[in-house]
Amino acid sequence: MSTKRFTKTDDLFELKSVTDPRVSPNGKEALFIQTTIDEKKNKYISNLFLLNLESNETQQLTFGKETVTQPRWSADGNKILFLSNREEKNQAFILPRFGGEAKQVTDEDSGISQAAFSPNGNKLAYQSSITLEKLQSNDEEEEKDEDDKDFPKPTVIERMKYKADSAGLLEVKFQQIKLLDLESEESEVLLQGEKNYIFQTWLSDGKKFIYSTDEKRDQDFNFNQNIYFYNLEDKTSEELPTDEGYASSFTQSPDGKHLLFVHMGREYENATHAELYHYDLDNKITTCLTESLDAPVGDYVVGDFLQQTVLQGAVWSSDKDFYFPVSNQGSVHLYYGNLDGELYPALQDNLHINGFDLASGQKAVLTISTLTNPSEIYTLDVTNGELTQVSNVNEEYLDSVDLVEPETIEYTSKDGWKVHGWFMKPAGYKDGEKYPMVVNIHGGPHAFYANTFFHEMQVIAAKGYAVLYVNPRGSHSYGQEFVDAVRGDYGNGDYLDIMNGVDYILEQNPWIDENRLGVTGGSYGGFMTNWIIGHTNRFKAAVTQRSISNWISFRGVSDIGYYFTDWQIQAKFNDVEKMWKHSPIAYVDQMQTPLLIIHNERDFRCPVEQAEQLYIALKYQKKQTKFVRFPESDHNLSRTGKPNLRIERLNHITGWFDDYLA
Repeated sequence: MSTKRFTKTDDLFELKSVTDPRVSPNGKEALFIQTTIDEKKNKYISNLFLLNLESNETQQLTFGKETVTQPRWSADGNKILFLSNREEKNQAFILPRFGGEAKQVTDEDSGISQAAFSPNGNKLAYQSSITLEKLQSNDEEEEKDEDDKDFPKPTVIERMKYKADSAGLLEVKFQQIKLLDLESEESEVLLQGEKNYIFQTWLSDGKKFIYSTDEKRDQDFNFNQNIYFYNLEDKTSEELPTDEGYASSFTQSPDGKHLLFVHMGREYENATHAELYHYDLDNKITTCLTESLDAPVGDYVVGDFLQQTVLQGAVWSSDKDFYFPVSNQGSVHLYYGNLDGELYPALQDNLHINGFDLASGQKAVLTISTLTNPSEIYTLDVTNGELTQVSNVNEEYLDSVDLVEPETIEYTSKDGWKVHGWFMKPAGYKDGEKYPMVVNIHGGPHAFYANTFFHEMQVIAAKGYAVLYVNPRGSHSYGQEFVDAVRGDYGNGDYLDIMNGVDYILEQNPWIDENRLGVTGGSYGGFMTNWIIGHTNRFKAAVTQRSISNWISFRGVSDIGYYFTDWQIQAKFNDVEKMWKHSPIAYVDQMQTPLLIIHNERDFRCPVEQAEQLYIALKYQKKQTKFVRFPESDHNLSRTGKPNLRIERLNHITGWFDDYLA
């Protein structure tokens, strides 16, 4: 008889996340970030570790109580660059590989967002922000009068992008690129102005780097980037032409003749697949390499456990061969490609690759999460597909907890489309007993549930519920037509995809009590929860989280509302009828399901007024509802919020279902 226990909400404090592997220049070691949660301090702590790829032994390199991000090697392998907020705001630190203390090398008032060694290791390009006030005063070091610092001042707003989730009201700032000489410790501004300059990568000769910038003066409708080469010798820029959209993850081939980069266009707005492109530096010709691959390059997985994931767009294995990640059929796979146009999967198991690098042309180092293994480091022999787990950071946890293994399902829905998802039996399931079921709906809508560890699903199953979670149309990883299908059609095909999934599971599993069904979801999943209970009474309890209830007001209060409504509902400003048609609150008269409303006070993506409207509408009609507001929390509470509040959130969700379904 197993002595293992079931999953608990506070297991978050026992789990460890490993991410962002970076292989040393000699291919014998790899840096990675390990993140844990300190229960007493109620904070996330991440530190830098080193993996010996020959012995598989690990060594901890930093021991701080803050966060460490973006570990990078110098070209000679003697120095390690990383960012840390140990001085409150992120600054760059350099750690000698063979002993010594990490040295802070930047001291920017606003902190820095990224940094990169020059090819010779003597300089550092880094990115920081500067306020419009300082730009216009031409004095970056200007300080406010001490006597004025404590006096409140009004915020003057002149643009629509005046706030952002997780940041709040925005001071008008622009990203700038600076260059630090590590020997003289002097820095200079390279690119600065009333637009954002984003550092991309150095070129191997050390004389140039690539950057992007937003060229349109109207920041409110700026959804494109222009790409440039910057010449350090004459301080000039030369454009690298790209299509409309965003380009990132530039990487140069070992022979210096080619560039790879990831580009997301505008054809389907934010539902557009990201593609991998090749740029020939000699002939200046750009080619899309993944046009035949109907899946997006990159990671679009929705989860609640992994922290600080950084997935490279592509990594060269020779002058013509490379590897890159693809979101495909509910997983993130590793693909091989070459400049001759060949593409094929190098690793396509049921898993979630969230970080990778190459140790040689034959060996890859990956951080992977699976349905029942939260996070570990693996090596892959790309010649034969042999995958080997080389870390055991969560071994103690897995030895003590009896996880429920989700079962992959597929069924036919509206228009004959196949819908993919997962089904979990309740922990401790016994034949002959009846059980309730909870349907959990992801946000996005252009994210997707995946073959990855999901703490929340395990918690719900451990409470005695079957769990169903699927990827309705609008989800990534199933083709461009599928991910685009939700736009302009919210509450129709996607609703049927979910409800057809419920019917399929009930038919396959008669032990589920169809009179004890629950539904929950956050963001788009919250919208869909609201929509469902306004269109059917099949569910006996519902929990809506950080949801949208009214598209008419959403477009004016959300940080993205003025364009997201255009893109997703495809309703212009004066098309009130269409926005109301797609608003769950329009169907409040039909809502009979007891509804718990969870929302976050600092959510600027789906502002709390969306919850307030729905709560008052339901209470006005004397419907069964309760409203729980989480302080100091933005849209990402369930993933990166304060740990104690994440636990409280899960307890409220399961408590509501216990009251109505148990």
